[in-house]
Amino acid sequence: MWRMSDQPTPTVSRVCQDGALVEALYDPAGPSTRLAIRSVDGSIFEAEGYGDSDERLVAYSPRNNLLATGCVLLPSAVGDFGDKEDLVADIRGFLHRYVELSPAFEEIAPYYVLLTWVYDAFNELPYLRFRGEFGTGKTRALIAVGSLCYKPFFASGASTVSPIFHVLDAFGGTLLLDEADFRFSDATAELTKILNNGTVRGLPVLRTMTNRHRELNPTAFRVFGPKIVAMREGFSDRALESRFFTERMGRRAMRADIPLHRPESLSEEALHLRNRLLGWRFAARASIAPDPARALAGASPRLNQVALALLSLVDDAAVRDRIATHLAAADEPCAREAESLDARLVRVVHRAFLAAVSPQVSIAHVTEKFNNSLDSFYIPYTAKAVGAMVRRLGLSTTKSRGVYVLSQSERAKVAALALRMGIDVAPMNSVTTDTTA
Repeated sequence: MWRMSDQPTPTVSRVCQDGALVEALYDPAGPSTRLAIRSVDGSIFEAEGYGDSDERLVAYSPRNNLLATGCVLLPSAVGDFGDKEDLVADIRGFLHRYVELSPAFEEIAPYYVLLTWVYDAFNELPYLRFRGEFGTGKTRALIAVGSLCYKPFFASGASTVSPIFHVLDAFGGTLLLDEADFRFSDATAELTKILNNGTVRGLPVLRTMTNRHRELNPTAFRVFGPKIVAMREGFSDRALESRFFTERMGRRAMRADIPLHRPESLSEEALHLRNRLLGWRFAARASIAPDPARALAGASPRLNQVALALLSLVDDAAVRDRIATHLAAADEPCAREAESLDARLVRVVHRAFLAAVSPQVSIAHVTEKFNNSLDSFYIPYTAKAVGAMVRRLGLSTTKSRGVYVLSQSERAKVAALALRMGIDVAPMNSVTTDTTA
């Protein structure tokens, strides 16, 4: 006869059908693993396994490579978190000791850490980003903040994509991606899918797998969850850019009291704080929910969509107002940049039509001139991306002799866009030379 205990399911975390919270513990000193369980009556205990419906949940083996190598970090016990504000203050103090952050981000980062521990209470999430050149401390910031997060999974831009999909699907938690300036098209497309789909619950990424009979077996991978990236530049996809709360690194001289080399104390303190954060998750998870009253007045719908989860965790009104003011101010240049890029593209298309010797303008030509017009810190746009931008502006592309083009029928639309954007351009019936830089 089949028994539930005959088929244990290795588990990192689970919200059980009976309302219990189950979290895996990993003690590197042993090494050993166990489950911590908070039952619906509030009692907390540790066990080798726990029954959830027709499954018996058990912890992963302490010899699991992801745990043994520190690629995925877990708490080692359920700690006493004190109260929420004390926990936030201690997280901020930890970050201040090891990383040079702006005052605004020293307030934002601790609440983002909290958000990672209860992210499953929300349907939309923001991402955190540290952006700067090499030597500006962005990787240290990624490690320091990431080591406090819920089930952090460390990867890099050089990682192959397949294990990232599998670990996110099986473990959940927080993806930490270093050197996220993707340079290779295949990896770029796959990792961008993770980032684009990972902010909203219920948007898995479909990938074609094969079973042991070599039959095609499309599989949905869950990628929803918090993510922190370190990178030098930005993403060409402005929709993706709008999902990040970004700290620009290297704008301040590093304080003399910050250690140049990462000390062992960072890992030890981080483990102690993860234990306390697990205690806070057990205590707070059932009462956490989005608070629409904390939406930013006058902010864009996208900013409110990504910011509400974070602001819902900030109880101090003064701190919440400071964070909201910073996020709104940071969002304004993004909106202006989007407008300026659209205007620059319209100007390029307009000039291309003026200089055209044929009735059509190729998207490849527009892409070349558009990239030439951009500042040096931009990653060059692909023809596919420019084609998407052109269509988003309401222009229609057609295929001619194997390439995408804009036909003469679009000239009037381009002129109308230029007029609406206040672009100073020559009349459409003039004859000139394309001088786009």
